[in-house]
Amino acid sequence: MSSDGSLKMRFSQRAPRVLLYSHDTFGLGHLRRSRTIAAALTSIDPNLSALILTGSPVAGRFTFPDRVDHIRLPGVTKLTDGSYASEALGLDIDETTSLRAGLIRAAAERFEPDLVIVDKEPNGFRGELMDTLRWLRKNTSAKLVLGLRDVLDESEVLEAEWDRKGAVAAMSEFYDDIWVYGLESIYKPLQGLTYPDAVDQRIHYTGYLRRETWDHGPELDVDPYILVTPGGGGDGAKLVDQVLRAYESDPDLSPKANIIYGPFLSGDTRVQFEDRVAKLKGRVISLGFDSKMENLIDNAVGVIAMGGYNTFCEILSFDKRAIIMPRKKPRLEQYIRAARAEQLGLVRMLDPDRDGTGTDVMVKAIRALPHQNLPSTGEYPDLLEGLDHIVARVKELLESEEVQAAE
Repeated sequence: MSSDGSLKMRFSQRAPRVLLYSHDTFGLGHLRRSRTIAAALTSIDPNLSALILTGSPVAGRFTFPDRVDHIRLPGVTKLTDGSYASEALGLDIDETTSLRAGLIRAAAERFEPDLVIVDKEPNGFRGELMDTLRWLRKNTSAKLVLGLRDVLDESEVLEAEWDRKGAVAAMSEFYDDIWVYGLESIYKPLQGLTYPDAVDQRIHYTGYLRRETWDHGPELDVDPYILVTPGGGGDGAKLVDQVLRAYESDPDLSPKANIIYGPFLSGDTRVQFEDRVAKLKGRVISLGFDSKMENLIDNAVGVIAMGGYNTFCEILSFDKRAIIMPRKKPRLEQYIRAARAEQLGLVRMLDPDRDGTGTDVMVKAIRALPHQNLPSTGEYPDLLEGLDHIVARVKELLESEEVQAAE
């Protein structure tokens, strides 16, 4: 590290550059996680720049920190049969993937990153990262990092998926570090996979990624409210419906609910929900989307959510009592996380197979919410040290690159 505390590389006399890849075929999770990490890294060095490559269709609706920018890759959408198609272009999926791969390679060549952080997919969407990974290894000294959320899926399903994609081979061949954004004592996302012993030496459990409020966020409600968030909203209709049914059935249920639909809950379903919200005369209010969810969660008295990774981090960061109603399809990620968190006393889970689906189930859960323990009463003091550990590890990686270049 240079004498001023920055990460400026002495051998090149230019500030370090970080490239982050989040494939984002659907939803917001990968982009939001990459944005959080980029913000933490730029905060430690007034010269460091970060560039995010993302396929998120709503990337342009987010605010990015200073010295963080993004390139929107052509979008893809998942069809009902499980296959993919171009979101907007008149190209087949192979042409779209080839176009995305070319843009990724061009960005890497022109940006010349010192560090590359890949979110979740070791070889990218449909292998689109492989050409760039090979080029980086052959032509640069950039450090390559694979970042994994705390839970990926049940081990049997993950093993079959990664074997089909060649993901274990890519993880073993290309990546200097593997960061798990959680705690080993809570869950091991790679358990059940078979990979070389050398890979174990590269795995770093960082802890969860702490979130902060934004200086300029949405106008906050002065009345107490429970925040209801299905994340991106694409598969959140069931959660929203159950909350609305609870308030419709019990006129004394309080406090009021503030529903954030998410950008992907739209169409006739959204219109029907809005009609129901209007009839509740202020006991439930709603908003389509806000990129600064942290402020809304911080101001809430409690949270009802599906339990994706980012929402879970926000619940922990702002120490909010929470009811989690996780999805179980197409993967068990949310259910595994919620079940483990409930076991540890961090949240309350509503599982339809265990608790039933009646309206009274949600009514009782909302009434009991103020009496739940806060997440901070748990026994994990280092639960939210993820960004601190990442910053420390990035300093080590870039300093080792500096030494290698000097030699």
